[in-house]
Amino acid sequence: MCVATCKMAERIDRAEIQHAVKVQGEFVRKLKTESADKDKISQEVAKLLELKAQLGDGPPQKFTLKCPKGTRDFDSQQMAIRDAVFKKIVECFKRHGAETIDTPVFELKEVLTGKYGEDSKLIYDMADQGGEILSLRYDLTVPFARYLAMNKISNIKRYHIAKVYRRDNPSLARGRFREFFQCDFDIAGQYDPMLPDAECVKIVSEILSSLDLGDYTIKLNHRQLLDGIFQVCGVSEGKFRCICSAVDKLDKSPWVDVRTEMIDEKGLDAEVADRIGEFVRLSGGPELVEKLKRDERVSKNKRFMSGLEDMELLLKYCDLYGVLDKVSFDLSLARGLDYYTGVIYEAILSGAVQKDLSSTDEPGGVGSIAGGGRYDELVGMFDSKNRKVPCVGVSIGIERIYAIIEAKVNASKVKQRTTETEVYVAAAQKNLHEERLALCNILWGANIKTEHSYKRSPKLLAQLQYCEERQIPLAILIGESELKQNIVKVRNVVTREEVEVPREKMVDEIRRLLGEIQDKPSGKVI
Repeated sequence: MCVATCKMAERIDRAEIQHAVKVQGEFVRKLKTESADKDKISQEVAKLLELKAQLGDGPPQKFTLKCPKGTRDFDSQQMAIRDAVFKKIVECFKRHGAETIDTPVFELKEVLTGKYGEDSKLIYDMADQGGEILSLRYDLTVPFARYLAMNKISNIKRYHIAKVYRRDNPSLARGRFREFFQCDFDIAGQYDPMLPDAECVKIVSEILSSLDLGDYTIKLNHRQLLDGIFQVCGVSEGKFRCICSAVDKLDKSPWVDVRTEMIDEKGLDAEVADRIGEFVRLSGGPELVEKLKRDERVSKNKRFMSGLEDMELLLKYCDLYGVLDKVSFDLSLARGLDYYTGVIYEAILSGAVQKDLSSTDEPGGVGSIAGGGRYDELVGMFDSKNRKVPCVGVSIGIERIYAIIEAKVNASKVKQRTTETEVYVAAAQKNLHEERLALCNILWGANIKTEHSYKRSPKLLAQLQYCEERQIPLAILIGESELKQNIVKVRNVVTREEVEVPREKMVDEIRRLLGEIQDKPSGKVI
């Protein structure tokens, strides 16, 4: 009875709307006949369209066909490059013993609040979802800390590759997006000083070298060094983080601009800012450690000297790992996120490489391409007993790296393969589609990546052209003659050499030929 009543009500409502459409339509026609004011006609036409939309009888909706600001589509060529980059990064993470996890794309807003300093304004908040106030994740580190606390995990070495979201001012050419991937590697657990930290630096070096981006530098610093500097220079402890955020801009802005921000916006005394400037413009290697040890201004500050001991040990381990020539102890490095407590690092490409490879003329190039550090207090923020789990990690700036590699690929004009097809089964004559299906089935069963035409009688030239366009290395050719002799012709698509092979030996011969092809240089950019 209820269903029938509802249907009756729907019919009545629709009839009322249809009547309203008729009345409104007549009114619009009357206005047009009387040459009424154009604005008045437009308003009434809009009302008519709204009524028709309720019936589903209006004109097709017109869409603005564009990606939302700060996002982009990736075509198959771009995805081939992207997948190759991901593969190299994951290989490195696995080589160092990491396992992977995943977390939701959104978190309770309270989980993310207060963890990112001034960058908290970039968090995407969502509408109330069934009584839960949610936000899209800003990075993968805070969700990881929440995961550790929630699951009572005290030791793990993990990697996580997933999308994050920031309400930032995007610059697609520089690899700055509102939706983008992060590739994180983290070591959680109570270990001896600088051993996990040094391995993170080593991982950054391995990844950047494997991607062949050109010369790069991994800047190293320590939050306790910065806090010690602020302390001896006369900064009140309540301003440490906001001054740290100002120092963090030194990679993009000259000291005079950062100094002005400290004084005019942060309320710092000019003399204090100048004292800070003497330190944050220093960089070097082990020799800088020795210089700072002798500096009486900081040599008695416990925070500073504790951080300096860590840096001395870290540089020693970097030397043992063979990456000392790739690192720079740089006191200007601050990294603005509030959760860092110890060593921090950031990788940048050399100015010459950025100029040669970047697709933009904007100042600052693509910025940092990897960053991270130690965050020993973050897990404790989520634990009811404030149980601390020391953590250190690194995040690879995949979008910025991709922007550089994409520009490099475009400049080289080398076409990237978009599939991994190894063999194409082609017919030289008509009506051999069933025989092609049988061969495909054998090859798929042998785990060989295989394609064929979906036409019953495709032209041989079109099939071979398809192989060349898709860079498929081998083609299997069959015709009436080959079927009678129980053989196939295996064709090298590049050299166009052909060899006749008995069908029972077809799989073994294909594997052998594929092995020879894979051993040859590919000429790919990535």
